[in-house]
Amino acid sequence: MARFVPLSQAVAENLCNGDSVAFEGFTHLIPTAAAHEAIRQGFRDLTLIRMTPDVVYDQMIGMGLARKLVFSYAGNPGVGLLRRLRDAVENGFPHKLEIEEHSHAAMANAYEAGAAGLPCAIFRGYRGAELARVNPNIKFIKCPFTGESLAAVPALRPDVVFIHAQKADRKGNVLVEGIVGIQKEAVLAAKRAVVTVEEVVDDFSDLHPNLTILPHWTVTDIAVVPGGAHPSYTHGYYARDNAEYLKWDKIAADRELFRDWMQKNVLDATPEDFAGRVEKLRDAG
Repeated sequence: MARFVPLSQAVAENLCNGDSVAFEGFTHLIPTAAAHEAIRQGFRDLTLIRMTPDVVYDQMIGMGLARKLVFSYAGNPGVGLLRRLRDAVENGFPHKLEIEEHSHAAMANAYEAGAAGLPCAIFRGYRGAELARVNPNIKFIKCPFTGESLAAVPALRPDVVFIHAQKADRKGNVLVEGIVGIQKEAVLAAKRAVVTVEEVVDDFSDLHPNLTILPHWTVTDIAVVPGGAHPSYTHGYYARDNAEYLKWDKIAADRELFRDWMQKNVLDATPEDFAGRVEKLRDAG
């Protein structure tokens, strides 16, 4: 059965320096509170994995947590560049960052292979693409049955995965609604899984049986963090805070402004602050 613990404990007891770690979320349910707690605790030399690294990975990279980034698309959605990521790649600030770029299809298949306990993912992809020239982890193999050339990438098996979800029940089962993305497969592929949730309910007996449920035995720890996905959204709870994404472009463009913002809004903040931000968002709406 998954443990119910404070977020600070969940991060401290599941994440280690040098780990491969995914803070997964696809436009929705991004585990921002968990990532901020990792920043506060000062982890280093992490391999960050995610299909769509956005603002929260920009923050982690800018604060020096990352040694390597394994990713597909990277950007501030609807706005443009990840400026702290670009500074790390082009200028080595705050230190050099190794990158391993894939397509969305490759990342999704790699998580699925990890969840299935397979060593690699095999799929149709990268035909006519140039990415294989700069990523040695993209290989091509011949199908023994058809002779077709297929792409292969290593399975993703993170040391730990963090996701955000709507609800957990008292037994530690987790309900994920809306755009699920690759969260389910990421949890099943990981050695350890931490889930932040909006609330805890008695059970899921009144819900449709085909909803996405992560059973308690797939989850290591659960932390209740209302608003824990802000500024992304949580279906059924609060909307996306588009203004925050627009503001981030200016903040991240300047190293000193970035550091000042991180000190005020992350290093000096707490998980409880997320609930207050979401309440302000609801009041404004």
